[in-house]
Amino acid sequence: MLELYQAEGCPYCENAREKMTELGLSYTIHNPRTAEGEQRNSQTHEELRTLGGEDQIPFLIDHQRGETVYESDDIVSYLDEHYR
Repeated sequence: MLELYQAEGCPYCENAREKMTELGLSYTIHNPRTAEGEQRNSQTHEELRTLGGEDQIPFLIDHQRGETVYESDDIVSYLDEHYR
């Protein structure tokens, strides 16, 4: 299972979503805060910080492989490597 912590309107998050769509991947999306940093959901915001250690988006969790990835370029590369 793939989970993406992201924010609508964030161009970096959009890159990650577009890659997952291009690859035909199913994933769960979480919107813990806005692109500007305003908290939207306290529970998912705390999960983001607990699971990744940072308040940074986009943040991908790949439960199947036990991997976590920050940075949109790194996420796109990771997805290409493991799901192309």
